[in-house]
Amino acid sequence: MGGTEHLGVRREGATLVLTLNRPEAKNALSLPMLVGLYDGWLEADADDGIRSVVLTGAGGAFCAGMDLKALAGRGMEGEQYRDRLKADPDLHWKAMLRHHRPRKPVIAAVEGYCVAGGTEILQGTDIRVAASSATFGLFEVKRGLFPIGGSTVRLPRQIARTHALEMLLTGRPYSAEEAARIGLVGRVVPDGTALDAALDIAERINACGPLAVEAVKASVYETAEMTETEGLAAELKRGWPIFDTADAKEGARAFAEKRAPRYRRE
Repeated sequence: MGGTEHLGVRREGATLVLTLNRPEAKNALSLPMLVGLYDGWLEADADDGIRSVVLTGAGGAFCAGMDLKALAGRGMEGEQYRDRLKADPDLHWKAMLRHHRPRKPVIAAVEGYCVAGGTEILQGTDIRVAASSATFGLFEVKRGLFPIGGSTVRLPRQIARTHALEMLLTGRPYSAEEAARIGLVGRVVPDGTALDAALDIAERINACGPLAVEAVKASVYETAEMTETEGLAAELKRGWPIFDTADAKEGARAFAEKRAPRYRRE
């Protein structure tokens, strides 16, 4: 199991928990963190024993965005990680879920600051839980920058365009309550409980048929920009094979026998 000096990696049953771990910098993105994140997504994709991923932050924060000193070319920690970036110049975008979509569901557990690059990574996750005092926002325009992590494309597709443009063009902070109201997050929970709530969601996902879960996620994303007719045809193509799996038969059998199913990804 991987991890770097700025990213914690651990297993909770069938869930891979990735923890952004630079609490002294509110988990601002560093090169070691980005390398660790990318390796975490690859691990989740490759290991069939992992059925879900939870992304969270240490020290009461999620992610305060890019380390601005690093962006200016000063103080980027982890010189040993630079070779990875040279070998794959797209690595940082994959780490931030801009150019990579994991097969397994990704649940964000947000405490504290989730701003700038943190809000951009959030848009690459599937399910989002926020603590009541969490703060969101895309502050790039206030600094004369562009939110190039995907927000001008993704945000208007995930929330109403008027809300997306207000967030993008004003650079103001949003409370967890407002983020939930506009649909950026799905659930607000008491402070200190976001990770527990995310793990509860993950456990419920893990109890479902993994082939079905992955097919449903894939269908949602691949049909998002299709016409309804195209989407329905693609859904049948993706969904019908699931009915022929041993897992589908096991699910029906377990229901009839009033027991928990034992799925084998077959």
